[in-house]
Amino acid sequence: MAADRRTRQKAYRRGHSSEWLAAAALLAKGYRILARRYRTRLGEIDLIARRGDLVLIVEVKARRTLSDAMEAIARDSERRIEGAADLWLMRQPDYGRLSVRFDMVAVLPWRWPVHVENVFYGRN
Repeated sequence: MAADRRTRQKAYRRGHSSEWLAAAALLAKGYRILARRYRTRLGEIDLIARRGDLVLIVEVKARRTLSDAMEAIARDSERRIEGAADLWLMRQPDYGRLSVRFDMVAVLPWRWPVHVENVFYGRN
């Protein structure tokens, strides 16, 4: 039981630090981070970033390789992220002006995070 808890804590810390690295990479590209770990009743969005009227809904994956990170986004998680994004967007006063893109940032060992645009296509 204690080993299981330690494993979960380690995974939580790794995920949290990966999200900070991903946010730094997006900041360096000129995006503003609007939300981290945005939770809704439908699911969680790792990062929400914006530059102008473009909003990024970002899934962060820490994996050994880029292909492992790409494969880690399952279709059911895409639907969950899309639903959470819809809820966030409905609360935005400038919703009609916004363009939305679903991206991924892969955090790989000993590398700067890799920003992958349009990792999947949402309904927006």
